[in-house]
Amino acid sequence: MVTMRINAKIRTKTGKGPARKIRSAGKLPAIFYGPEINPITLSVDYMQLEKMLKGKSAENIIFDLRIDSDEKGRSKKVMIKEIQRDPVTREYLHVDLYEIAMGKEIEADIPVHLINIPIGVTNGGILQHIRRVLGVSCMPEDLVDKIDIDVSALDIGQSLHIGDISFPPGLKSMEDENLTIATVVAPTIEVEEVKEEEVKEEEVEEAEREEIKGEDKS
Repeated sequence: MVTMRINAKIRTKTGKGPARKIRSAGKLPAIFYGPEINPITLSVDYMQLEKMLKGKSAENIIFDLRIDSDEKGRSKKVMIKEIQRDPVTREYLHVDLYEIAMGKEIEADIPVHLINIPIGVTNGGILQHIRRVLGVSCMPEDLVDKIDIDVSALDIGQSLHIGDISFPPGLKSMEDENLTIATVVAPTIEVEEVKEEEVKEEEVEEAEREEIKGEDKS
C-alpha cells in the first residue's frame, strides 16, 4: 500500500458562491469527517489531487491529510468517501475525506482485472466480464489498487466464481462465493435472423410473381 500526502487549508465560507471562487483559484472544496470528528470544511489543491488520482480508483487510496492549522504538524489517515464530478466536463467539484484508524479493518470495493487470454477465446469463444469490482474487508495496510485474476484456463462453457480465486494476503471477500466473475460463452449464430430474411425474400418474390400474373391477364 502506497500512502500519498495531501495538503489542505480550512475554509470558513461555504455555499455555491465561495465554492466557485475556490475552484477558480485552482482549489477544490472538501470536507473532512470521521466517527469521532466534527466535520471540517477544507480546500485542497486541485491539480495535486487530480495527479494522484490519475489512473487509480479514488476510493482505494489512503492519504496522509495535513491540515495547515494543525500546529503539531500531525497528519490524519483518510480515504475518499465520495467525490463529486461535473456530469458534462467530468471535472471534480467536491471531495469528502473520511478519517480511518490504521488498527481497524476497513471495507472497500476493489476493481477486478482479468489477465491472459482464455483457452475458450482461442477456440472461438467470447469472454464475458461479469463482476468488475469485489467487496472486501482488510486492514488499511493490506489495501490494494486492483485484484488480478488469471482466466487463461477458462474454456468455452466454463465460468470463474468468487470462491475459485485466491485473494491477495490480508483481503477477505464480502461477496457470495457462488457469484460469477467471468465466463466464456460460445459464439452465437443468428440462425433465426437468417431464416427471417429468407422468408422475407420469398414473400417479395411471390408478390412479384403475382404482379406479373396480373399484368398478363390484363
